[in-house]
Amino acid sequence: MAEAAEQGTIRVWDPLIRIGHWVLVAGFATAYLTEGEPEWLHTWAGYAIAITVALRGLWGFVGPRRARFSDFVTGPGRVVAYLRDLLAGRAERHLGHSPAGGAMTLALLVTLAVTAVSGMGTLAAEEGRGPLAGLVVTAHPAGAASSYEREGYDEHEAHDEAGEAWEDIHEVAANLSLVLILLHVAGVGLASYAHRENLASAMVTGRKKA
Repeated sequence: MAEAAEQGTIRVWDPLIRIGHWVLVAGFATAYLTEGEPEWLHTWAGYAIAITVALRGLWGFVGPRRARFSDFVTGPGRVVAYLRDLLAGRAERHLGHSPAGGAMTLALLVTLAVTAVSGMGTLAAEEGRGPLAGLVVTAHPAGAASSYEREGYDEHEAHDEAGEAWEDIHEVAANLSLVLILLHVAGVGLASYAHRENLASAMVTGRKKA
């Protein structure tokens, strides 16, 4: 029965792509909805996102054909043309990522990476913990904090300002990621309708119509 079910389909997405995709979905949903409470859950969801984005970036150069950036990264002209044709109902079907899907993949990898790194920066600046602890903000050696003292700031205020800056970046990147995710979901729905295939299901099974 399994062979019969797979007739007329072709394997497109490898396990790393599929697992990574759903880890990002679960990780971002968890991190965004918890908003830091409980902190450990928010933090580990962020770590899962960071690790997955890093692996996906590497896989984009050494993975199988459909996973490689060279297979789906195109110029903005092709992206715009594809979107125009998609809205008109005449877009060309792609086994791998479409030009618009490829552009969205890159955009999401960038914004998720910024979100994860800025989250680690916030944790390091505000609590001195995480992978960036000691790198983002360092305590001023004795007698060397005069630049802050001259301006009326103490070391705690400097740390607070650094933490707020990282937190602002984190919030903007997270909200931008959410906007891109919503656009991505809308695009997947539209493309699924236009090409008469379930693209979300394909990211589970790894298979699409041949």
